[in-house]
Amino acid sequence: MPEWNLEELHYLRQYRTPHSEGYLIMQDEERLGRVELHFASNVVYGTLIVEREMGEDEIADLVDKIDDDLVMSADVTREDFVVSVYQGRDLGLYSDEYFEEEEEEEE
Repeated sequence: MPEWNLEELHYLRQYRTPHSEGYLIMQDEERLGRVELHFASNVVYGTLIVEREMGEDEIADLVDKIDDDLVMSADVTREDFVVSVYQGRDLGLYSDEYFEEEEEEEE
């Protein structure tokens, strides 16, 4: 995987609800991870999943960038930003449509 530069990252929003947002984190066409933000009364909770090996300093820089780019730009009161970070890989997308197709194939 090529080296990444914080300035080259961009986000693709996957969803938005009244109290949450989800984004893919991209560099060019390559996905580096995803972040889900949940806006509570005074705290923003985040779940960050990175899809590559990253050191603690890189994670901290990425969390700071997400805070600057997405959290601070949201029009919400924010006293704290609490982020759970996971490292993993995408195993697939499951939905009602997926399970309906599985059932049809079994018949």
